[in-house]
Amino acid sequence: MTKKSSQELILKTLKEKSLLKQDVFKNTMDSFNQLKAVIKEVAGELKESASKVDKRLIVDFKEKGEFGIELRVAGDVIIFYMHTNVFEFDKSHPVWKTNYVKEDNMRAYCGMINIFNFLSDSFKYNRVNDVGYLVGRLFINKDLHYFVEGKRQLGFLYNDFVSSPINKEAIRNILESAILYCMNFDLFTPPFEQVKEVTVSEMEEVNLNLHMQTGKRLGFRFQADNDQVE
Repeated sequence: MTKKSSQELILKTLKEKSLLKQDVFKNTMDSFNQLKAVIKEVAGELKESASKVDKRLIVDFKEKGEFGIELRVAGDVIIFYMHTNVFEFDKSHPVWKTNYVKEDNMRAYCGMINIFNFLSDSFKYNRVNDVGYLVGRLFINKDLHYFVEGKRQLGFLYNDFVSSPINKEAIRNILESAILYCMNFDLFTPPFEQVKEVTVSEMEEVNLNLHMQTGKRLGFRFQADNDQVE
């Protein structure tokens, strides 16, 4: 291959793929900023309604830098984190079977917004060993089409990649589904055998920071949910 043809190939790749990724990043960033606005709106509505029921029902949110936002709903914290990279799906992924992607392979490049669920007490009591749980991933492509990989309603309500443009209504629906999903899981007692041994240092520091890991999926069974996030 000549030097000239190599440079031409590089320029072609820059033109096609690099510019594409910039477009996808912009779409994802715009959608994430819209998500922030929707979270603020929904949190305000829920906070007002919840306070009328019981002042102990806390609903609040805060931004975690440019690419993160944290929503607290009673005992749950839901964190939305936008990844700064653009991803292509593995060739075994179902999106490659759609005519939508077959017609234009560049549609398989997507930005990604992760949705994590934590216990609010993990942050309140600085339990740094506690674990969070990935409940969903929102993907957005160059056409501003989206779909969600996730648990239960998040996985089957929002998977029409071909004909689903991302907009405020879609974002609100995804947000409300995520809130409902996280709140509908109760924390069950871990198996006795799993926590029967505790070190002296853990007990000495228990008043400062309980070191026994707590998390909705760590040795616990969720009510009405048996499937796992791989």
